Amino acid sequence: MDLLFSFFFKYRPLLFSEGELVFRSSWPLVVLLLLAVGGGLLAVTSYRRPKGKAETLDRAIMASLRLGAFAVLLFALLRPTLVNSSTVPQRNFVAVLLDDSRSMTLPGTDGRPRNAFIQDQLGSETGTLLSALEEKFAVRVFRYSASSDRVEVASDLNYDGTRTDLVGALDRVREELSSVPLSGVVVVSDGADNSGKSLGESIVPLQAASVPVFTVGLGEDALEPDIQVGRLSAPRSVLEGTSLLLDVVISQRGFAGRTLPLVVEDEDRILTESEVQFGDDGEPTVTRVRFTLDDVGARRIRLSVPVQEGEQVTQNNQRSIEVEVREDEEKVLYFEGEPRFEVSFLRRALSEDENIQVVVLQRTAEDKFYRINVDDAEELVGGFPRTREDLFKFRALIIGSVEASYFTHDQLAMIADFVSRRGGGLLMLGGRWSFAEGGYGGTPVAEALPVVLGDPALDPHAVFAQVKVRPTVAGLGHVAAQIRPEAEAAAGVWDSLPPLSVMNHITDVKPGATTLLSGAGPRGDQVVLAYQRYGRGKAAALPVVDSWIWQLHADIPVDDPTHETFWQQLLRWLVDGVPEHVDARTEYESVEVGEAARILTELRDSAYVEVNDASVEATLTAPDGSIQVLPMDWTVDQDGEYSATFQPALEGDYEVSVRATRGADEFLGADVVHLRVGPSQEEYFDASLRRSLLERLSAETGGEYYEPEEVGSLAEDIQFTGGGVTLTEERDLWDMPFLFFLLVVFVGGEWAFRRSRGLV
Repeated sequence: MDLLFSFFFKYRPLLFSEGELVFRSSWPLVVLLLLAVGGGLLAVTSYRRPKGKAETLDRAIMASLRLGAFAVLLFALLRPTLVNSSTVPQRNFVAVLLDDSRSMTLPGTDGRPRNAFIQDQLGSETGTLLSALEEKFAVRVFRYSASSDRVEVASDLNYDGTRTDLVGALDRVREELSSVPLSGVVVVSDGADNSGKSLGESIVPLQAASVPVFTVGLGEDALEPDIQVGRLSAPRSVLEGTSLLLDVVISQRGFAGRTLPLVVEDEDRILTESEVQFGDDGEPTVTRVRFTLDDVGARRIRLSVPVQEGEQVTQNNQRSIEVEVREDEEKVLYFEGEPRFEVSFLRRALSEDENIQVVVLQRTAEDKFYRINVDDAEELVGGFPRTREDLFKFRALIIGSVEASYFTHDQLAMIADFVSRRGGGLLMLGGRWSFAEGGYGGTPVAEALPVVLGDPALDPHAVFAQVKVRPTVAGLGHVAAQIRPEAEAAAGVWDSLPPLSVMNHITDVKPGATTLLSGAGPRGDQVVLAYQRYGRGKAAALPVVDSWIWQLHADIPVDDPTHETFWQQLLRWLVDGVPEHVDARTEYESVEVGEAARILTELRDSAYVEVNDASVEATLTAPDGSIQVLPMDWTVDQDGEYSATFQPALEGDYEVSVRATRGADEFLGADVVHLRVGPSQEEYFDASLRRSLLERLSAETGGEYYEPEEVGSLAEDIQFTGGGVTLTEERDLWDMPFLFFLLVVFVGGEWAFRRSRGLV
């Protein structure tokens, strides 16, 4: 298309888009106006009188064609000129940024490795692109992967980078060449950027500095044949015996309709295996796997699909996740306002779970409480906690049938803060003094709840009903509603369960909330279990009054585990992910030897307020047992966040123990996190050409995107679109072939029309 445009208009489209059209005629303007008027009058008057068989329409057409010919001649006499600014040769710099990551060794569009283009065009003195750039600019070559640095020639690249940080590389180039006239940056890459940074972080400074980016995209838009296991989302740490439910997304091309196994392994032990039926090519397949983690410690869970013959990339057939399995005992406070069977049956359901401690506070009369499973004689002796420090010791809070008026306003606000600030889990059960019937409407607790509270019924017994419970689509995939390991078996169990009773008719959830269980009853559908994220934590609603029916009903076998499983899964999910006072993590789950590893820690006091004046240190235990102590500094950017960086020298698992104190003797807490050091396969995932990212980068900075076969014009394009030291050039347009073509069309068209009408 560019060649065709250049043939008719003499110059490439880029020169027109970047240039300015002016007229440089040496003829006086008055003369040109007289010529225009005279030519127009001549064209019109010459056809005013009838000639032969000419009708009015015929004369109008012929006059218009003649006017068009005069207009073309007049335009040429005006001497149209294209004015462009171009960079002065060898007075400006161009940065060439080359992708040095492992993905560049994958096949390109021609079957050769992607880095073959770099070697051919930039890797030697005879490279066409390199020669064209050096002819016009002072060229500076950079390579980048996880970090970036200058290189003398492109042949110095190793293509062994395990992570790509395009955003950081652009910032490095802009800063290093900020003191010289920079005409543009050339990025040669497949567009991968797995640094987690936003591309806008680099685009805005480049726009401000008027530095255009010209991108060359390498690689195929879609790799075929290929199978890829998608990124997995799993909790960083779980309790011993926790069942994880993961949705695994597997994408493929070239294996439509095939059925292949998905294997889940813990080191060398197979945890579970399932069959995956692929759909059409390019259509992601979602499969759900469930497995239980019983072994305490840092576990590396691998999910994989066997490599198939002919795959272009084999390293992306598996994913690994790091999960810390803890044997801690998590404290849950259950506050019940009246005697009811739910208390004893809930305790029974959790009696065999050594990782959940349910502390029961049951009101027996006004200002009288029955305490069960407390740590000492003083705990909860005055009833429900009155300070945040006392309440925030728990990781989850269950509120039964307790009227809102029992709590002080500060306690109601404290319960909401327990979820939003402390990050705890809140569960409200159904009852005659729960939800709207308990007067919670308009309170801070109602803000946290995931359901919409309507008007309370005047007679609570008027809304008493039974509902048949079934999981929603979301509930089928949520661990809190998993009452059997296999989905097929669970479906049969739900059908066989007896109905439950409700006294709080709740039908609506808030925007952003999720309904996991619903119930069908005489008054229509009823929300049975719903939850939402609220601040740092999560809040759930279970408006039923007798879940114990699933244990005691005559149709339920004595050894049926449904009731126990339901409550164990629900409470384990409720306490999952609740932050401690010291919450340590690593920036990446794994790094390579010699790569900078960053440790981050969030620190809060007993009221879960961020602490900025603490003494924090990280103790690193290397795979060989050697120990290194690092002080951690407040990051300043975020309250309560501390960081430290080190470079691991050995492959294997590093244990990072973080300890925080304040003052001389105030111990704030400790946490342990593990870091895997070893080769990363991240570059082999989503390894197709990310054309849209490269096109966006070019478009928003004023550059251009190129296919490998189009780079012949790149150096010239930078010359006319780049910044730096420039000069003005003028190009005549009066002799464009397109104008001659128009003149022939108008004159020839007039003659042909007259001939067809018998006027010649």
